[in-house]
Amino acid sequence: MELQESKIKSFVTKYNSEKKALISILQEIQEEYNYLPQDALRIVSETLGIPLIDIVGVATFYRAFSLEPRGRHIVTVCLGTACHVRGGLKILEEFERKLNIKAGETTADKEFSLETVACLGCCAIGPVVVVDGSYHAQTTIRNVGSILKQYKKKEKKNESN
Repeated sequence: MELQESKIKSFVTKYNSEKKALISILQEIQEEYNYLPQDALRIVSETLGIPLIDIVGVATFYRAFSLEPRGRHIVTVCLGTACHVRGGLKILEEFERKLNIKAGETTADKEFSLETVACLGCCAIGPVVVVDGSYHAQTTIRNVGSILKQYKKKEKKNESN
């Protein structure tokens, strides 16, 4: 994916080039590229007059941002107390086995990234897995394959259109 300087600058001007909008600007970039490319951060730094180190500091402080390319589908497994006691760790291990990656990694084909979170705040329906913003309640290790299959199907369907 090629980075377009004009697109990055348009995100900055959308927020009137205000420094206080840095997080919103970074969110826009991440939404567009699925991560924060280094060149994009440089453009934001030059355009806003904020030192690059400060921008990187913000980007690494918030877990929602990634400086590494991520998969088309983001799989987040909750490991909070309620999910953990209901098998959250086993579910994570099953995702790792089926995707052949560890938490924090992305598959070689860039289709899936696997992440964990300390709590999603929906303990009553745990264990919970979130894929691309869709919540999968009361997940079991038996559900892992079908959850992944749903998103692989979506990808194949989108490619054939």
